[in-house]
Amino acid sequence: MNQPSSHRVIDPFVLGFWRLLDWQLTDKQCLSYLQQCIDLGIKHTDHADIYGEYECERAFGRALKLDPHIRNQIKIITKCGIRPALAKKGLAGKANHYDSSKAHIIASVQQSLKNFNTDRLDVLLIHRPDYLMDVDEVAEAFNSLKQVGDVSHFGVSNFTPSQFELLQSRLSFPLITNQIECSVYEMKALDDGTLTQCQQRGIHPMIWSPLAGGRLFDKNDQKATRLAGVLEEVAQEVSATSIDQIAYAWLNRLPSHPSVVLGTGNIKRVKAAIESTHIDLSREQWYRIWQASTGHSVP
Repeated sequence: MNQPSSHRVIDPFVLGFWRLLDWQLTDKQCLSYLQQCIDLGIKHTDHADIYGEYECERAFGRALKLDPHIRNQIKIITKCGIRPALAKKGLAGKANHYDSSKAHIIASVQQSLKNFNTDRLDVLLIHRPDYLMDVDEVAEAFNSLKQVGDVSHFGVSNFTPSQFELLQSRLSFPLITNQIECSVYEMKALDDGTLTQCQQRGIHPMIWSPLAGGRLFDKNDQKATRLAGVLEEVAQEVSATSIDQIAYAWLNRLPSHPSVVLGTGNIKRVKAAIESTHIDLSREQWYRIWQASTGHSVP
């Protein structure tokens, strides 16, 4: 069994690029944005082969190509395993499905290396649990990619603790993260054992949708409205500039010390997120937010 490790492979904040095409940046603007984030101390970037209907990796790679030296200043995290039924992309099949076969994993990595114009991926994640996943086959793929130097580290995304343990049982090296959804709005990970497992294994989960995909700001959502009121109260108490910062500070308070994926192309919002690390919520404030989200007090 792999022993818990205090070594952090992925930094507290990660730049998420799944909306890259929506930002409508030129390659030069994308490179400039990336450099600004690097200057702020953020070097990990999160991607997936399917983002932007398979175009986001390529767009990011074109930006990197403008300045090849910047590749060594960043870490590339990407995911594979989801196969959408996109007829216009010439993909076979009539249904979205998962594919964790050795052949698909290796082929996806080779395509990602080409997309990013790089000779290595720093972290590869299996994007979603595959009901047909043969863990021995996945382990073979991981071992092969690690041996030839195509991928440095491996992890999973959206896996349950038992699914994580099953895959880990076939590997001689540790999976370094489980990328999961968690926020002040979506708290399932607090109770399903995922965050407990991360502490047990000494790994840091990656958090996607830390602002609940914008639901946090939906004034027609009763839960979001209730939450926003409490977040505003706490923001005033700790002199925060926005409820975004309190949402990030709430995640930062988790004892598993997660890596939060920032899905924004706005440098001001990136700076605000970084400033949230200086906000120390009390236990009462943290649980007050929990209560606003769940709609009830702790037992």
